[in-house]
Amino acid sequence: MLLSSSSLMHRVPPLVRAASSQAVPGGLAAILQKNPDDVVITFAKRTAMGKAKKGQLKDTPVDEMLLALFKATLEKTRLDPSKIDDICVGTCHPPSPLYVSRAAALAAGIPHDVPISTVNRLCSSGLMAIRTIAHSIQAGEASLGLAVGVDSMSLNPRPTPEVCEAVDRAPAAHDCIQPMGWTSEMVAQTYKVSREKQDEYALISHTRANKAASRGIFAEEILPIEIRGAVISVDDTVRPGVTAESLASLKPVFPTWGEASTTAGNASGVGDGAALCILTTRERAQREGMSIIGKWVGSAIVGVEPRYMGIAPIYAVPKVLSQLGLTREDIDVYEINEAFASQFAHCVEELKIPMEKINPNGGSIALSHPLGMTGVRQVVTGLAELQRTGGKLLCTSMCIGSGMGAAGVFVNEARHG
Repeated sequence: MLLSSSSLMHRVPPLVRAASSQAVPGGLAAILQKNPDDVVITFAKRTAMGKAKKGQLKDTPVDEMLLALFKATLEKTRLDPSKIDDICVGTCHPPSPLYVSRAAALAAGIPHDVPISTVNRLCSSGLMAIRTIAHSIQAGEASLGLAVGVDSMSLNPRPTPEVCEAVDRAPAAHDCIQPMGWTSEMVAQTYKVSREKQDEYALISHTRANKAASRGIFAEEILPIEIRGAVISVDDTVRPGVTAESLASLKPVFPTWGEASTTAGNASGVGDGAALCILTTRERAQREGMSIIGKWVGSAIVGVEPRYMGIAPIYAVPKVLSQLGLTREDIDVYEINEAFASQFAHCVEELKIPMEKINPNGGSIALSHPLGMTGVRQVVTGLAELQRTGGKLLCTSMCIGSGMGAAGVFVNEARHG
């Protein structure tokens, strides 16, 4: 039996299980306090993004993007790479991801005694990389680390998952491996998210991103990188001139699924790119003269029915806020991934968060969604927005392929530093 989102909310315990990060003192006042052992962010930047198969990074493999990003980061920050205790790279589909990440770090001049790992929780992989480094610092196993998110969807598109017949016979398991476009259509059909509503939310994203790009706002979060002699510094993913009429004219991209309301204009763009954060303790940052721009607070991961993968932020956001003793009103900026307008619209309306607080400079529908990059990119984008506006708190969230969701909370310390 299909359940409405309101009935789902009343049955969270049996339907949703959550994994939470290490407990921290709850409430806004406690979160804004500064303690020597806080995990802080001293650098948060991203590359410009490129359209998959057509854009400026279409022929650039993950290791080459990482090499360029590592080199640009070390040059910009003047960080002694021998001081790095650990690196975690969030990425989804490149072959041998650990080998290519390790090789790129070594090629960038990071010493061989600096270890590296990779993490793949699909669309949240970048956020999971931040979480991994933050937890390592909280556990006392490291005091300075790099968290990276990267993907080339041009060269490493989503493979078709294969499971054995015995696994596939379980309905939820079968749904778990279906294409993400199918889950978009299932959400639209089940929760009555019309094509018109999807296009309305998509237009907000496109309009905001075009305005931000024209004002040069993204330049504040982009770290230029050099690839084969060319400097990459401006997104080529933002589509100018998008209107309600142009969105309405697009044909469905999945005509045989559901009500066929997902289009190339109201789904996340497919793209390439990378992003990086440097994390350390407040005590070390102050001792070594590093600028503190943000603070890691905590995260939560939830599971939902795979068929309705996209609704997961409805549970992940309240979960992380509850465990931290925060209210929706305490958050100044939300960066919620726009995997598809179907799920994004439903999440926004169920969460009852004012749209002016969500993705103020557009989201993945307009900017693109390199899977491993997005979890870090949204933190980079959100912190940069808070620095411009003087806000205090960022909450970032995303749905995750196979039926999960994640959320994280960060403090803007460029204002409170």
